[in-house]
Amino acid sequence: MEFINDQKTLESIVKKAWEDPVFKSNLLTSPVSTLENFLGQPIHLPDGKTITVNDQSNTSTIFINIPSNPNLVEVVDDMELSEEQLDIISGGGDGQTPPIIVK
Repeated sequence: MEFINDQKTLESIVKKAWEDPVFKSNLLTSPVSTLENFLGQPIHLPDGKTITVNDQSNTSTIFINIPSNPNLVEVVDDMELSEEQLDIISGGGDGQTPPIIVK
């Protein structure tokens, strides 16, 4: 399985962690193997990436998640440009700039 970004899958993982303290503990200490067991298939993370699970279930604490700075994020290795985007970059195309799509 590629990196998890299916909303229903993520919801089922959170629900399981709320309901099963052993699963939650395992998820916090060994997220990859716990998720592989839960999903029934291996997880293939992009090179250099890890999974960190933070327990934010304490209702007396306000948690702030600091995401990566979009201006500092490295370009993804498998970024591909469409033929139209390549034409524009090389000086061809119709002069309109389409969005760059990261796959």
